[in-house]
Amino acid sequence: MPERSESPPATEVPAARGRVRFVTATLVGLVFFLLPIPVGGKWTILFDVIVSGITDGFPTAVRYFALVVVIASAVLTLAAALQRRGRLRVGRFDLSLFGTGPLLTVVRLVGAALAVMIVFEVGPAAVLADGVGPMIFSTVVVSVAVIVPIGAVFVSLLVSYGGLEFLGTFARPIMRPVFRVPGRGALDALASFVGSYSVGLYVTNRMYVEGQYSAREAVILATCFSGVSLGFFAVVTATLDLMPYFPVVVGSVLFVCLALSAILARIPPLSRVRDDYVTDPQPESAPEGGLARAAVTRAVERARTADTIGRESVRACAEGLRLAIVILPTILAIGTVAVLIAEHTPLFTWLGRPLEPVIALLGIPDADTVAPASLIGISEVFLPALLSTELAIQARFFVAVLSLSQILFLSATIPLLLELDIPIRLRDCLVLFLLRTLIAIPIIAAITHVVFLLA
Repeated sequence: MPERSESPPATEVPAARGRVRFVTATLVGLVFFLLPIPVGGKWTILFDVIVSGITDGFPTAVRYFALVVVIASAVLTLAAALQRRGRLRVGRFDLSLFGTGPLLTVVRLVGAALAVMIVFEVGPAAVLADGVGPMIFSTVVVSVAVIVPIGAVFVSLLVSYGGLEFLGTFARPIMRPVFRVPGRGALDALASFVGSYSVGLYVTNRMYVEGQYSAREAVILATCFSGVSLGFFAVVTATLDLMPYFPVVVGSVLFVCLALSAILARIPPLSRVRDDYVTDPQPESAPEGGLARAAVTRAVERARTADTIGRESVRACAEGLRLAIVILPTILAIGTVAVLIAEHTPLFTWLGRPLEPVIALLGIPDADTVAPASLIGISEVFLPALLSTELAIQARFFVAVLSLSQILFLSATIPLLLELDIPIRLRDCLVLFLLRTLIAIPIIAAITHVVFLLA
């Protein structure tokens, strides 16, 4: 792992000012990510309003910004490789943060080439088809290019000024015994659910680098709790004409994901990850004097030792931009290839055939379509919904809950995971996807029967 430059120690402020910092920063962060507000006749959150305002208000600028970021990634990756070999000198600039192995170097270069083709509409027709390259670029790459830097700034308000310690202390009695992770991991899950999986993974990666998570804890949180956002729940549910069942879909996905997290945290490959730290560990200590008092004490102490809000925000934005530079070309390259395979080969149909009799035996209608839809989600989370729009309502409900519970997909989350500091391999991601799918299928089938028996 590349070495990171240490930030200068912050000056500790008086306790009263620490309390003001904690309360103010935490409220702003929670309002930004959690407070529902009515906009255009529907409920949303301020985070989504700002991101949508930027992407919808300045589509051309954002599109070219994403293109520049992807090209910059390829250039910086090659420069880092040359600097590592002693063939390039750039003064005191350390480019090791952009370095990677040979495989991901090729992937980033391919991503840059695809970005140029998509933006300037030159290249193979299969890549430029609406549902392939342009879809990945406009719906994933462009969004992540805006979400990660902006989200990083507001996440820093919760992380640097005590919000993490406050929430984590209250969540500890549940998170540690049930999911084998620190209580502060509740923030990672919350950030994904109300904001974006990329924000949740940013939080997890930052906590791992700071020594607040071990490798095992970081991998569990990244692969079990960084799901799609609540906004995307609505997209999938609307596509499958299930909006009257929206609260039931959300509740079902949450139940399934929590059950899967509790199970997967205790079996390979997650149980085999070592409890190693990349720096001096900062494990959670048992609360003293009651949860509420301990939560406030820890939060204020963290806020007292943090840097100024301006410096923390600049540092967080820079880290978010660095993460965007690293992950965007990988997301574009792997996502485009995965969708091409799904649309132009029978691979997922073949892979889904062994599941067909199982799904039929569980009483889910249209098993011949549901089976491949159950596995095609590894390529892109939205594809199962697109395949299932004409199915029986029970089958559509089953596909909606399963696709939203799988979490890991090649068009976004898996490439992002591979580019983070968290020690996880591609084969682990694929194994976890299969385990999530196989364990979830009977659980979701039972939920489906109960829901439509009571409907």
